[in-house]
Amino acid sequence: MGALWIAHVTVTDEEAYKKYAAGATVAIAEHGGKFIARAGLFVQLEGKERPRNVVARFPDVETAKKCYHSDTYQAALEFARDASERELMIIETTE
Repeated sequence: MGALWIAHVTVTDEEAYKKYAAGATVAIAEHGGKFIARAGLFVQLEGKERPRNVVARFPDVETAKKCYHSDTYQAALEFARDASERELMIIETTE
């Protein structure tokens, strides 16, 4: 089964968040991930709205978890910690 990273983000420091995004993009690619949605048009139907929403596809849940815990991603994440409010989850796909 595949897996998705789903992130809902409010960016509070654009410059620092750009550094996070650059590093996260590298980490995701290193783990076979591909972005399928990135800050595009969205319609919030329920819950808390965040202006930036990102979805990346991975081969499986284990690979998505390894990406998150990788040195590359953790280094990038340091830029996001004080530059955003965010939720991130991994969800297994049915395909």
